[in-house]
Amino acid sequence: MEPREVLAIDQIDLSDIQFWLRPLEEREGAFRLLRREQPLPFFDEPKVPAELSLVIPQGPGYRAVTRHADIAEVSRHPEIYQSGKGATSLPDIPEELLEYVGSLVNTDNPRHAELRRIVSAAFNPRMTKALENRIEFVANEIIDRVAEQGSCDFVVDIASQLPLQTICDMMGISPADRSTVLFVSNVIAGSGNAIVDASDPEYVPADSDPLVFLMEACNQLTILMSELAEVRRKNPTDDLTSALVNTNIDGESLSAAEVASFFILLVVAGNVTTRNAITHGLLALTHHRDQRALWQADPDRISATGVDEIVRWGSPIIWMRRTVAEDAVLRGEELHPGDKLLLFYSSANRDEEVFENPYTFDVRRSPNPHLGFGAAGAHFCLGAHLARQEIAVIFRELFQRLPDIAACGEPDRLRSTFVNGIKHLDCDFTPVRVT
Repeated sequence: MEPREVLAIDQIDLSDIQFWLRPLEEREGAFRLLRREQPLPFFDEPKVPAELSLVIPQGPGYRAVTRHADIAEVSRHPEIYQSGKGATSLPDIPEELLEYVGSLVNTDNPRHAELRRIVSAAFNPRMTKALENRIEFVANEIIDRVAEQGSCDFVVDIASQLPLQTICDMMGISPADRSTVLFVSNVIAGSGNAIVDASDPEYVPADSDPLVFLMEACNQLTILMSELAEVRRKNPTDDLTSALVNTNIDGESLSAAEVASFFILLVVAGNVTTRNAITHGLLALTHHRDQRALWQADPDRISATGVDEIVRWGSPIIWMRRTVAEDAVLRGEELHPGDKLLLFYSSANRDEEVFENPYTFDVRRSPNPHLGFGAAGAHFCLGAHLARQEIAVIFRELFQRLPDIAACGEPDRLRSTFVNGIKHLDCDFTPVRVT
């Protein structure tokens, strides 16, 4: 993929949904131009619709952080560049909604450190090992369901199923409730940060209030997980919900509401992102047959670097927000309390100062300091290891069982400024009889 610089600097508006509907090559060209000539540009925020203005204030604008080094610098200083006013939304949305969509990612220290310690303790070695064994079993179950068909919707039938089932198994969610979890994850991915023209109509009805629709959807998971948390507190099993509600560190434990909030975070961080990484992976391996051949010929050696290249290439989360807490200087620009920054991980993952031939898909790329799981620091993704395992296992099993699987046709991309998502991707393969 070669970026095309068709826009001048003054024609680039990262707040305009029309920018994100441009061909990928043109968007990549715009970010390359920004990195080269104006790496910390200022943009006005999208206008908040009148019907939402009572709950969402019109924001003052933001700076887009487009270079790898600057995102790394911001991430090293969470005391200056904070997440407590919202890491996943450009507008300042109500606190109760922030709690819905992941208290861990939307908190600052000391509470963030407390929550992270509790969650990290619950992810003990025994739990991690059990998950790794389960991923392989689930991956083969998924392939069994499509193997005889010869074709399928890769997103719906394969890529979305592995992280969904893994997370539900991990948390102890019953199979009967998985359709609810999938529905809510799609709503969260397609909600467009409460800005109407960024919502995807397949997931958020065009005639609905996207903020209300999002909150109602998240409330379904809150009720589901709050009830499960209370059951597991009294009658623990070997699932993660039991570990979370019964883990106590220095007198601190998670309430049922905090477990529910953490689960909603998992739905986005562990489900939406991983399924899109897997989907971008198949698309890239289809377009770069030489790289696919390398991986298939030596899966044990290539897997680790191949997985990280898929995450760099796909960059499922486009950006995260930080809010400046004290006077600071970044790349020569003076910043003041209340200023907003959007950390464009997708741009950093193409930074020419860090990556040689950044627009080349290279499954042997090493080193590969991509920011697909965030930059090193307090908010680096807790589930990075699990995501890498899922991506590695699904491609290992696909290469073995459906060795000629390939994408066909164009991907149906998610309408979003936040998630680099693919909703549907047709694929075909030689049918294999399941015995």
